[in-house]
Amino acid sequence: MATETHGAEESASGLPQLDFSTFPNQIFWLVVTLIVIYLILSRVALPRIASVLAERQGAITNDIAAAEELKQKAAEAEAAYEKALADARAEAGRIAAEAKAEMQAEVDAAVQKADAEIAARTAEGEARIAEIRDGAATAVNQVAKDTAEAVAAALGVDVDRAALEAAVDERTKG
Repeated sequence: MATETHGAEESASGLPQLDFSTFPNQIFWLVVTLIVIYLILSRVALPRIASVLAERQGAITNDIAAAEELKQKAAEAEAAYEKALADARAEAGRIAAEAKAEMQAEVDAAVQKADAEIAARTAEGEARIAEIRDGAATAVNQVAKDTAEAVAAALGVDVDRAALEAAVDERTKG
Protein backbone atom coordinates (compact mmCIF):
# COMPACT_ATOMS: atom_id res chain seq x y z
CA MET A 1 0.00 0.00 0.00
CA ALA A 2 2.86 2.27 0.50
CA THR A 3 3.73 2.00 -3.17
CA GLU A 4 0.23 2.84 -4.16
CA THR A 5 0.21 6.08 -2.19
CA HIS A 6 3.60 7.02 -3.55
CA GLY A 7 2.42 6.39 -7.17
CA ALA A 8 -0.74 8.38 -6.57
CA GLU A 9 1.26 11.39 -5.34
CA GLU A 10 3.47 11.32 -8.43
CA SER A 11 0.61 11.03 -10.84
CA ALA A 12 -1.28 13.85 -9.13
CA SER A 13 1.59 16.27 -9.18
CA GLY A 14 2.78 15.61 -12.85
CA LEU A 15 6.13 16.79 -14.23
CA PRO A 16 7.97 19.00 -11.71
CA GLN A 17 9.30 21.45 -14.34
CA LEU A 18 5.74 22.15 -15.41
CA ASP A 19 4.54 22.74 -11.90
CA PHE A 20 3.62 26.44 -11.63
CA SER A 21 4.68 26.57 -8.03
CA THR A 22 8.37 25.98 -9.04
CA PHE A 23 8.43 28.51 -11.90
CA PRO A 24 10.01 31.43 -9.97
CA ASN A 25 12.82 29.21 -8.73
CA GLN A 26 13.43 27.80 -12.26
CA ILE A 27 13.37 31.27 -13.82
CA PHE A 28 15.87 32.54 -11.22
CA TRP A 29 18.34 29.75 -11.96
CA LEU A 30 17.81 30.15 -15.71
CA VAL A 31 18.70 33.84 -15.49
CA VAL A 32 21.72 33.11 -13.28
CA THR A 33 22.93 30.43 -15.71
CA LEU A 34 22.49 32.69 -18.76
CA ILE A 35 24.36 35.54 -17.03
CA VAL A 36 27.24 33.19 -16.09
CA ILE A 37 27.38 31.83 -19.66
CA TYR A 38 27.31 35.37 -21.07
CA LEU A 39 30.11 36.50 -18.76
CA ILE A 40 32.27 33.46 -19.59
CA LEU A 41 31.70 33.91 -23.32
CA SER A 42 32.26 37.68 -23.31
CA ARG A 43 35.36 37.59 -21.05
CA VAL A 44 37.08 34.41 -22.23
CA ALA A 45 35.79 32.77 -25.41
CA LEU A 46 34.83 35.78 -27.55
CA PRO A 47 38.16 37.63 -27.09
CA ARG A 48 40.02 34.47 -28.08
CA ILE A 49 37.79 34.04 -31.13
CA ALA A 50 38.22 37.71 -32.03
CA SER A 51 42.03 37.43 -31.76
CA VAL A 52 42.04 34.29 -33.94
CA LEU A 53 39.84 36.05 -36.52
CA ALA A 54 42.09 39.13 -36.46
CA GLU A 55 45.16 36.93 -36.82
CA ARG A 56 43.58 35.10 -39.75
CA GLN A 57 42.59 38.38 -41.36
CA GLY A 58 46.18 39.63 -40.99
CA ALA A 59 47.53 36.42 -42.49
CA ILE A 60 45.08 36.66 -45.37
CA THR A 61 46.03 40.30 -45.98
CA ASN A 62 49.73 39.40 -45.91
CA ASP A 63 49.16 36.46 -48.24
CA ILE A 64 47.23 38.67 -50.67
CA ALA A 65 50.01 41.27 -50.61
CA ALA A 66 52.62 38.56 -51.17
CA ALA A 67 50.55 37.11 -54.00
CA GLU A 68 50.28 40.55 -55.64
CA GLU A 69 54.03 41.02 -55.28
CA LEU A 70 54.69 37.58 -56.77
CA LYS A 71 52.21 38.30 -59.56
CA GLN A 72 54.08 41.53 -60.34
CA LYS A 73 57.41 39.68 -60.32
CA ALA A 74 55.96 37.01 -62.60
CA ALA A 75 54.73 39.68 -65.01
CA GLU A 76 58.18 41.30 -64.99
CA ALA A 77 59.83 37.91 -65.53
CA GLU A 78 57.46 37.18 -68.40
CA ALA A 79 58.24 40.55 -69.98
CA ALA A 80 61.97 39.90 -69.57
CA TYR A 81 61.51 36.45 -71.10
CA GLU A 82 59.58 37.87 -74.05
CA LYS A 83 62.27 40.53 -74.57
CA ALA A 84 65.04 37.93 -74.37
CA LEU A 85 63.14 35.71 -76.80
CA ALA A 86 62.67 38.60 -79.24
CA ASP A 87 66.36 39.52 -78.92
CA ALA A 88 67.37 35.90 -79.51
CA ARG A 89 65.16 35.72 -82.60
CA ALA A 90 66.63 38.98 -83.92
CA GLU A 91 70.15 37.70 -83.25
CA ALA A 92 69.34 34.42 -84.99
CA GLY A 93 67.96 36.34 -87.97
CA ARG A 94 71.08 38.51 -88.08
CA ILE A 95 73.37 35.48 -87.89
CA ALA A 96 71.36 33.74 -90.62
CA ALA A 97 71.56 36.85 -92.82
CA GLU A 98 75.32 37.09 -92.27
CA ALA A 99 75.77 33.40 -93.05
CA LYS A 100 73.60 33.75 -96.15
CA ALA A 101 75.55 36.80 -97.33
CA GLU A 102 78.85 35.00 -96.67
CA MET A 103 77.69 31.92 -98.57
CA GLN A 104 76.39 34.10 -101.40
CA ALA A 105 79.76 35.84 -101.61
CA GLU A 106 81.51 32.45 -101.74
CA VAL A 107 79.07 31.26 -104.42
CA ASP A 108 79.59 34.47 -106.43
CA ALA A 109 83.38 34.08 -106.18
CA ALA A 110 83.11 30.43 -107.25
CA VAL A 111 80.82 31.40 -110.15
CA GLN A 112 83.24 34.13 -111.27
CA LYS A 113 86.15 31.70 -111.04
CA ALA A 114 84.16 29.10 -112.98
CA ASP A 115 83.13 31.72 -115.57
CA ALA A 116 86.76 32.80 -115.98
CA GLU A 117 87.87 29.18 -116.31
CA ILE A 118 85.07 28.46 -118.80
CA ALA A 119 85.96 31.59 -120.77
CA ALA A 120 89.64 30.54 -120.83
CA ARG A 121 88.75 27.02 -121.90
CA THR A 122 86.31 28.36 -124.49
CA ALA A 123 88.97 30.67 -125.91
CA GLU A 124 91.45 27.79 -125.89
CA GLY A 125 88.87 25.54 -127.56
CA GLU A 126 88.04 28.19 -130.18
CA ALA A 127 91.73 28.65 -130.87
CA ARG A 128 92.12 24.89 -131.29
CA ILE A 129 89.05 24.74 -133.50
CA ALA A 130 90.40 27.61 -135.64
CA GLU A 131 93.76 25.85 -135.77
CA ILE A 132 92.10 22.56 -136.70
CA ARG A 133 89.88 24.34 -139.23
CA ASP A 134 92.90 26.05 -140.79
CA GLY A 135 94.78 22.75 -140.74
CA ALA A 136 91.77 20.96 -142.19
CA ALA A 137 91.33 23.61 -144.88
CA THR A 138 95.01 23.38 -145.73
CA ALA A 139 94.81 19.59 -145.71
CA VAL A 140 91.66 19.62 -147.88
CA ASN A 141 93.31 22.10 -150.23
CA GLN A 142 96.41 19.90 -150.42
CA VAL A 143 94.31 16.74 -150.89
CA ALA A 144 92.27 18.51 -153.63
CA LYS A 145 95.50 19.56 -155.41
CA ASP A 146 96.94 16.07 -155.14
CA THR A 147 93.65 14.53 -156.30
CA ALA A 148 93.36 16.94 -159.23
CA GLU A 149 96.94 16.22 -160.23
CA ALA A 150 96.32 12.46 -159.92
CA VAL A 151 93.09 12.73 -161.98
CA ALA A 152 94.87 14.77 -164.65
CA ALA A 153 97.71 12.26 -164.74
CA ALA A 154 95.24 9.37 -164.93
CA LEU A 155 93.53 11.04 -167.86
CA GLY A 156 96.89 11.53 -169.51
CA VAL A 157 96.66 15.31 -169.51
CA ASP A 158 99.84 17.21 -168.83
CA VAL A 159 98.91 20.13 -166.63
CA ASP A 160 101.10 22.82 -165.24
CA ARG A 161 101.42 22.38 -161.47
CA ALA A 162 101.04 26.11 -160.76
CA ALA A 163 97.90 26.42 -162.92
CA LEU A 164 96.42 23.35 -161.22
CA GLU A 165 97.08 24.78 -157.75
CA ALA A 166 95.58 28.14 -158.77
CA ALA A 167 92.43 26.44 -160.07
CA VAL A 168 92.04 24.35 -156.89
CA ASP A 169 92.65 27.43 -154.70
CA GLU A 170 89.99 29.37 -156.57
CA ARG A 171 87.41 26.55 -156.19
CA THR A 172 88.08 25.88 -152.49
CA LYS A 173 87.83 29.51 -151.45
CA GLY A 174 84.39 30.12 -152.50
